[in-house]
Formats: sequence, C-alpha cells, structure tokens
Amino acid sequence: IINIHIPIVIGVFLIYLTANGSDSKKLRVEDSMDSPPSRVIHIRKLPNEVSETEVIALGLPFGKVTNILMLKGKNQAFLELGTEEAAVTMVNYYTAVTPQVRNVPVFIQYSNHKELKTDSALNQRAQAVLQAVSAVQEGGSPSSAAGESVLTPAPSPVLRIIIDNMFYPVTLDVLQQIFSKFGTVMKIITFTKNNQFQALLQFSDPVNAQQAKLSLDGQNIYNSCCTLRIDFSKLVNLNVKYNNDKSRDYTRPELPAGDGQPPMDPSVAATLSKDSTSLLGTPSGMVTSYSSGGGFPSSLGAISPLSAAAAAAAAAGRVALSGHTGPGGVLLVSNLNEEMVTPQSLFTLFGVYGDVQRVKILYNKKDSALIQMSDGNQAQLAMSHLNGQKMYGKIIRVTLSKHQTVQLPREGLDDQGLTKDFTSSPLHRFKKPGSKNFQNIFPPSATLHLSNIPENVTEEDLRLLFSNSGGTVKAFKFFQDRKMALLQMSTAEEAIQALIDLHNYDMGRGHRLRVSFSKSTI
Repeated sequence: IINIHIPIVIGVFLIYLTANGSDSKKLRVEDSMDSPPSRVIHIRKLPNEVSETEVIALGLPFGKVTNILMLKGKNQAFLELGTEEAAVTMVNYYTAVTPQVRNVPVFIQYSNHKELKTDSALNQRAQAVLQAVSAVQEGGSPSSAAGESVLTPAPSPVLRIIIDNMFYPVTLDVLQQIFSKFGTVMKIITFTKNNQFQALLQFSDPVNAQQAKLSLDGQNIYNSCCTLRIDFSKLVNLNVKYNNDKSRDYTRPELPAGDGQPPMDPSVAATLSKDSTSLLGTPSGMVTSYSSGGGFPSSLGAISPLSAAAAAAAAAGRVALSGHTGPGGVLLVSNLNEEMVTPQSLFTLFGVYGDVQRVKILYNKKDSALIQMSDGNQAQLAMSHLNGQKMYGKIIRVTLSKHQTVQLPREGLDDQGLTKDFTSSPLHRFKKPGSKNFQNIFPPSATLHLSNIPENVTEEDLRLLFSNSGGTVKAFKFFQDRKMALLQMSTAEEAIQALIDLHNYDMGRGHRLRVSFSKSTI
C-alpha cells in the first residue's frame, strides 16, 4: 500500500514545491514568451481573497478549462486549459492586454508543467467550481456541489440583449467581439424599442447561447455602465436583409448595405465572414470584478472598455489590438495635411467623441499630432470612429500613443502655436454627467445634425452657410420646432470639413450653432 501511494503523494508534493518553493524565483523572472508553450498557465500577483471563479474566468474565453490549483497564501494559481493552442492564444492575448482581477493587474505566463496533477481532497472547492464551469461549457448541468441550479438545454441559439444605463454607445461590432468568445456569432440585428437599445444575436449552436447568457448577463460592457440584460429569444433563426451598422449576417458578406448606408469594404466583409476565433486574432479582454462567493458565478465580470473598443475597431479592419491604458488616453494621429491642420481643427473633430484636453502638432513632423482625451474610453471612441477617415483630403491614421500626457512647451518657448491646452474650454461636449451627447455619438457621415438654430434663420441661410465651407448641400430638413435640422453634404469628408468650420459658429443673438454627425439620412 505504501509503495502504491508514495508516487502519488510525491507527485502532488513536487507541484506544490515548484509553485511555492525551489522554483518560485525562477518563475517570477521567467518571460512567458521565452518559455516553451504549455497548456498549464501560471498566474501571479493575484489579489487577496481571490475566488476560484475569478481565476477560471481569465481562461474561460479562450477554451475549456480542465484543471485549477489555487495557492492563495502565495497569491498565485495554476490554470490548465484543454489544449495547448488555447493556452497559447491566452498568453499571446494577455501579453498585449494586461489582465486584471478586481481591478488589480496580474501576471500570466506558461508553467513548466505540461499538465496539472492535483490532490482533489486538498483542492476540493476549486474542483467543485471547475466542475460547474465544465458542465456549462459542454452544455450539461453543473454539479449541485457548486451551488448552482440544474440547467435545462438552451431553447434557442438566439439571444435577446437589452443594454441598460447606456452611457457610451454600443456598436454592432462591440457586441460581436464580446459574444464571439463563446462561439461563432452568425447574425446580429440591433434596434431601439421603448427608448432602449436592444439586439438579437444568433449563435451557430444553442449551447453557445446558453454559455454566453450565463457568463455575461448582468455584466457591464464599460466601467459602471452599459449593463447587459440577456434572455433567450422565441426566434430560432434571424432573417438579415442588410449588412450595415444596424444588422449583419456574418455568413453572407455579399448582402447589400440598404437604407442609404455605404456598402461594406470587400476586405472587411471577407474578414467578418471568417470564424470568430480568427476574426480578431486574439480574443477580447475580460476584466473580472466579482462580488460573488462560491459556486459558478452569475457573470464573468466587466468587459474591459479598452480592449472591447479596440477589438471592435480591429473587427472593422481599422486598428490592431493594444494593451495601452491610462487615465488620460493619448492618441497619435498621422498622415495629416500639414498645410491645413491646426490644433483647433483637431480639437473640434476629436471633440465629437470626447473632451480633448491638449493637442500638440509635432514640431519636426507636422503631419502628425498627439491628442490627449479626458480618459481612455473617449480615446478609444475617437480612434475607432476616426481612424481611416478623410480630413483635408488625406486619410488620417489614429492609434494609441505610449505617452500618458501631452506636455506643454516650457514657459517662454515659442512653439509656433503647435501646442494648445483646451483643459478649460467651454466647448467640451461631455463634461455634464448624463448629457444627451453621450447618446448621440455616431461615426462620421454625410448627414449632419444641427441644433441651437435661431428662429429667424431660414433653410436657405443654412444651405448657403454650409456650401461656403467648400462642399455641396444635397438635402435639408428642419425638425418641427425649427431649432434643429438635418443637413446632408455630398460626402462624409465634406461633412467633416463643415463640422470643423461651423461647429460653434456665431449665428447672432447669442446663438452658437452646434454641429454633430447623424445616423439618419434625409
């Protein structure tokens, strides 16, 4: 009997020794990219009182989690994934986007172990939670030991999603990026009902819909806002007629845009038609923020706003994922028309998507500029909406900068007006919490929304004013009270130019014209 059990005991002891003792220093300095890949992931610097579910959630978006070992005294854990490929995807992603648990950065790397052998008696709680997760992943019922009721088979592959507290806009691409971590998203339709943004999202398999609902229901897409409420739809198949910003069939990229929307770029359509794992190259960032105790969680924590927006932009073929975060997101804008661009024009355009704090056109490279937004979320919004747009005849490139702030020139130094501080500008659109401006953020389009129009101003006055900005006014429509209007230029580039020139234009009698992009057409 002794001879039979000694190897098992030694095997368990060696794992604990490797994690806690002789190799701990080596693990701390080990570079995850230099270590040979393994399906066992070593997670360090976990916060105190971390739960098993929070650790499992770090690996769940990347594939099946097959084992877990918690070393709470060392603030460490080992996570075993079902395949080495899933582990490689996880490590590659978290190399670019810093994983967080309870808003604390943690460190992830390959373990020296090729598999995780644990003593179930010592690791009973973690195993019970893992059993529940595994049951959900496989579409079965979690063990009652995990404190979760038995799951019935998913009635439909279609989910109905309602976004509560929609402080920031949620695009179709953001939804696709978030939900594709649980399976292949085939179709999405978005709409507004009872003044609430809603979506219908169809998976290829009802089991994926069930897992996504269990994991994401009640979670926030962005910090403290955009809460997901998820139910199964009575529909079992969605009929999508158009591929545009309101609906998309990822299995049929050839569908027309419809409703006056510009057709999708063929290269983007080809990208979107691929399966969800290859779509972004790396899965989305999941930031866990549990308050739950034992058992399988009712949610997987908030989605990182940075990675969600960046990945959504990547899905549209515009930018690559980046791990940069910071309280004041700084953007690098390049390929600017250096003969035309000014700090003020950049402030006005980027100010549509957030409150611009500072702008610096680079002295030795005047086709590039640094723009400091008030926070990382606003930087993401500006980047995802403006990268690839045409400004003063040139297609601009917008990426995240490594800088945390834009430095002002030293006192007494003349930088030829290339740097400007807008911190105290009265033109910030988003200073007021809950402002309607948060609900009216749209990509650049040919149609502009005008407001704060004086009573005596006519349609002809406005047509003439906007024609003088260098474009052609194609259509115009007053709202019923005539204080607001829609005005359509020939192209989005002309509308961008008009917005830069005429936002805050003095219309007389104390009226300053307000201009923004509209999602409507006339």
